[in-house]
This record gives sequence, C-alpha cells and structure tokens, in this order.
Amino acid sequence: MGKKLVRIGAAAAVALVALAAPALGGGQPLAMLDQLDSGRWEVRLREPGNPVQKICVDNGRRLIQLRHPADSCERFVVQDGASDVTVQYTCRGRGYGRTHIRRETSRLVQISSQGIAQGLPFDFTAEARRVGECGA
Repeated sequence: MGKKLVRIGAAAAVALVALAAPALGGGQPLAMLDQLDSGRWEVRLREPGNPVQKICVDNGRRLIQLRHPADSCERFVVQDGASDVTVQYTCRGRGYGRTHIRRETSRLVQISSQGIAQGLPFDFTAEARRVGECGA
C-alpha cells in the first residue's frame, strides 16, 4: 500500500509540473502585455451609455486590474499565451477579479473582467486602444 501511495504522489507531482511548464518555460511571464505600447489608452465598455475611461499605461499589465487600479494585489496567471492572457487576482480586504486580455495589435486589445470591487460585483467587456502620449 505504501509503494502505491508513493507512485500516486509521484504521478501527481509530474502532472503538476507538466501543467506549470508552459507558464514557466514560455519565457517572461505575461510577456504579451509587455509588448503593448505605452501611452494614453481609452477603454470603451461594450455596454451603451458608459463613459470612455482614459488611462495612462506605462506597461500593459496596468490593464489587468481596471477595477482595482491602485491596489497591490496577489496575482495568479491562469493562461499565458502569445496573444492572450488570463490573470486572477486577489486584493485582500478590497475584492478580487479575473481578467482575460486578447491582443489584436500592440495598440488594441479586447478585455473581459469580472469580480468584486468595493463590495459590489462587476462584469464587463471592453476594447482598449492606445490614442496618444500620456499628458497629451
């Protein structure tokens, strides 16, 4: 019985390493976001009547936490691909979220995000586009 448990434990460890390998072996984590152009971006929610949000993006990782912009949160990379990423994050005592970002170009991305912010649920899809330099 003891040898069987060791084999099952070893098999589980190998499976976990195999699942983590794409995220670990694919180079810099979230590299796709690092390839987005910095500058002033407009975020347009897909729901009608919502104002356009203008933000200064020094790094594409800024787009992960649109509902928790100033919070220091723990992040877990769910998917890390060449053209899209999914990140789950937790801001202790302030909420959490799960964001999927798909790159169309280095100046245009599609975002879907859901979670809890300020005690209320959020769920949105948006298009974010670089429109100029920050401060312009």
